[in-house]
Amino acid sequence: MKLNRTLLVLSALALLGAPIAACTYNEALGRDQLVLVDDSALANAGQQAWAQALQANEVSRNPAQNERLRRVGGRIVQAAGLGNQSWEYAVFVSEQPNAFVLPGGRMGVTTALLHMTTNDDQLATVIGHEAAHVLARHSAERYSQSALAQTGVQIATGVSGEYGQAVGALGGIGAQLGILLPFSRRHELEADRIGVDIMQRAGYRPREAITLWRAMAAQGGGSSPEFASTHPSDSTRIAALEAYLTERGW
Repeated sequence: MKLNRTLLVLSALALLGAPIAACTYNEALGRDQLVLVDDSALANAGQQAWAQALQANEVSRNPAQNERLRRVGGRIVQAAGLGNQSWEYAVFVSEQPNAFVLPGGRMGVTTALLHMTTNDDQLATVIGHEAAHVLARHSAERYSQSALAQTGVQIATGVSGEYGQAVGALGGIGAQLGILLPFSRRHELEADRIGVDIMQRAGYRPREAITLWRAMAAQGGGSSPEFASTHPSDSTRIAALEAYLTERGW
């Protein structure tokens, strides 16, 4: 994707009149976060992106695929403590393995991801990881970091049109929906840890996370699926996850 992702998100939130928040303690992370945008702005942006994604992309009507997403996704939502809102689910027809969970209660996966995950535990790994980003408020934090680093950046001429085109592209869907900025390595490792906590509470096998990420890493180089490129499965990351699972006795 050629469009600057940070500018895209800044512009989308600026259009929504994103309110300013403060430094807050995130219990899920066990640390403070500087957050310059509140959750309602992200939820509103998520609603717009979701509507455009549904309009621009083919949605699977396969009953088994949709039931699987709702079953696994619903358990993850409840285990993450995000069940206090209504959720919408969609399976997008695509050859790229991808998934996203948007602030405001929207969850999507691609048909390729459903085919690639050989059991529900592996699907729960991916969804749990994405839900962890929401629980950790990583989008708001990353936006705040970018806003501070780019003080004075305003809405660029013509961004709204490019924004709509970006939403229409399903590859790298998490970032391209204009809500999830490219997360830092710290955020990814935090999402791995919180994600396996969530899947364990939901009754799934945390060790299947290692199996999935190793499979992602094995497809390295130019043949990596888009999901693997936005969620790097390198040896350092896998080792960190293995250490955490061992520490937890899983």
